[in-house]
Amino acid sequence: MDFALIAFGLGVGILVGMTGIGGGSLMTPMLILVFGVTPITAIGTDLAYAAVTKTVGGYKHWTQKTVDLRLSSWMALGSVPAAILGVYVLDLLEKAAGQDFDDLLLTLLAVALLLTGAATLVRAFLKSMHERERDTIEMETRHKVAAVLLGLCVGFVLGITSAGSGALIAVGLILLFRLTPTRVVGTDVFHAAILLWAAGLAHIVAGNVDFGLAGNILIGSVPGVWLGSHWSVRVQPAVLRTTLALVLIGAGIALLIKAGLGIPTWVLVPFPLGVVILMIVTMVRSRRAREAARAAEIARAEAATRKRPEPTAASP
Repeated sequence: MDFALIAFGLGVGILVGMTGIGGGSLMTPMLILVFGVTPITAIGTDLAYAAVTKTVGGYKHWTQKTVDLRLSSWMALGSVPAAILGVYVLDLLEKAAGQDFDDLLLTLLAVALLLTGAATLVRAFLKSMHERERDTIEMETRHKVAAVLLGLCVGFVLGITSAGSGALIAVGLILLFRLTPTRVVGTDVFHAAILLWAAGLAHIVAGNVDFGLAGNILIGSVPGVWLGSHWSVRVQPAVLRTTLALVLIGAGIALLIKAGLGIPTWVLVPFPLGVVILMIVTMVRSRRAREAARAAEIARAEAATRKRPEPTAASP
């Protein structure tokens, strides 16, 4: 039993449950850079553990009614076959030693995540952009096509790198479908559970999964994703948007590290710390708001009591 892996699994699980992203984008590079796992095993093991983790999170979000099932289904129509194709292409790349293509793909994905994370962070402070957000969307033909294409792109990238499923889906749900933050997280996690089972099973067949390693991570990630999913509906939308942005930027830097660009791993530290600080600030503000609400209710009750007329003495 590796307690470092368990602790890291717990932290990543909480991030996945709260934001829908951060699993493969953070776990795979950490397995390679910190724990010395070979890239192909890190990718396969990451997908296998993530399938279980996001199934737990997806069920929790389903019970909280934060999942757009129709949208998830249309995305899965494209992402599941694309993920299986991605695993097959990865096998071909391994045999052909095409590492340059893998590094290029990771670098492009990292740049996209960094730009999107920055845009999401700016968007978190622009209240005028929040007015068009919605809890669900009527799936017209153009929306179905967009969902399938989004699934195709994300599924293929996931099959090759294990990274980007949550981040890219979250970006699509925000930019293409304008869902509210809680629906972004719930729909993202629910869809990712379907996608990850397809990719994870393909990697198991290919022999790329270390089951002992996956078991250690799951000990931490399963309770972590349950807690994160539970907290996701209790976090203020502005805080959740900022958290999404921080995780996206952190995921982008993690992918640049994985691509071998010489960035030190400690650069990632501020991003999980920022998420933790945001959560602490949110909890403190929520407690103060509850205390203020209770005080106001007591004051109203006392005022109502003072306004009541005094009972008059009965006449003899």
